[in-house]
Amino acid sequence: MTTHIDTQVCVVGGGPGGLMLGLELARRGCEVVVVEQTTKFTRHFRGESVSPDSVRLLDQRGLLKEISARLDFEETRRFEISDGGKRVLEVDFRDLSPTGYLPIELPQQILLEVLADAAARHPGFTLLRGSSVTGLVEDGGRVAGVRCGGERDGDTEIRAALTVGADGRFSRVLRQSGLAHKKTPLDRDVLWCTLPFPGTWDRSTVRVRIDGDQHALCLPTHPGLVRVGLNIPKGGLKELRGLGIDALRARLSSLVPELAPAAQEHITGWNSLMLLDIFTTSVPRWSRPGLVLIGDAAHTLSPVLGQGVNHAVIDAVTLAPLVVRALRPAARDGLLDAATQRFQHLRGPHVEQARKVQLAQERAFSASSAPAVRVRQGLYTLIDSNDWLKRRIWRRVYYTLSAR
Repeated sequence: MTTHIDTQVCVVGGGPGGLMLGLELARRGCEVVVVEQTTKFTRHFRGESVSPDSVRLLDQRGLLKEISARLDFEETRRFEISDGGKRVLEVDFRDLSPTGYLPIELPQQILLEVLADAAARHPGFTLLRGSSVTGLVEDGGRVAGVRCGGERDGDTEIRAALTVGADGRFSRVLRQSGLAHKKTPLDRDVLWCTLPFPGTWDRSTVRVRIDGDQHALCLPTHPGLVRVGLNIPKGGLKELRGLGIDALRARLSSLVPELAPAAQEHITGWNSLMLLDIFTTSVPRWSRPGLVLIGDAAHTLSPVLGQGVNHAVIDAVTLAPLVVRALRPAARDGLLDAATQRFQHLRGPHVEQARKVQLAQERAFSASSAPAVRVRQGLYTLIDSNDWLKRRIWRRVYYTLSAR
């Protein structure tokens, strides 16, 4: 037996973008159902970096206070890059911020719980847990909702004026939508692990260690841990496993000697690590009648500078008021589709700007020849010595809202 639900908006995906959109719509009086395939918000090795723009949006909605009541999170005040054993770039976000907001590292589970609880305080919000989308409902060339299946609630058909794909970098909604898209693999994958935080480090600094074409990203996380992302060649996990876990520990210890004791003790096998396949996805059109994509479903980005959560949250905050206006009883036909197109017009340039910065950094990380490494080191040193250049680069990525 199939359960039928009618709503104004159906959001597929209960990640940061989907839940923020659900909250933004519900607090404006819109009926919205968020479909999430998991039954818990436990997220391992998911984006924990929240950029200043998103921190600002959370604070404006009173959510930062709710987060701090659950977790004593740390602000990220500094970012540093060491290349070949020498510090070549250091950024203090307190000197760059035009708004006073700084990045934070926040376990995604806490963020999702706060967003879901805030949305649930509005009567029009429904969160459907443990339910996977099996197909789109079509009606006269329009997407009119989704079909879902779940062990707990069985089969469900949700009819909606607008369906939103917020289901991440492997979006099922994108695959089923018929929208053209191109997936571009990058030159590397990343192995993630979590280790005890070194006692000699301060918890407010993100560190990048580079040596030739190898690099490690070190991000403070809660409680008293550091998330470490170690690059490997694209598709190179099988070869690395063939060398053995000792070779991996040695590689990490060479890049980040401060983590050598922890790596030896805590990286006991390959199940201590998680592989992240690095790719970007370009979707020329984010919408079709009755459907729109947001976040990684619309524009999968590289993990460089931690922009995934940020762009998903800003997408949600940008889209919500456009949708609500288009759903008003007196709204004319076609206004909803125009709203989704307007959404891409507003957000597209900012996404592409972030993508360009990320791809430039990806190329720099991949440099292996001696001349290319010297060019990279020289570029980082130049940026480090030029405060104007620092502000220009980081504000274009971290402080896009302040320019509006």
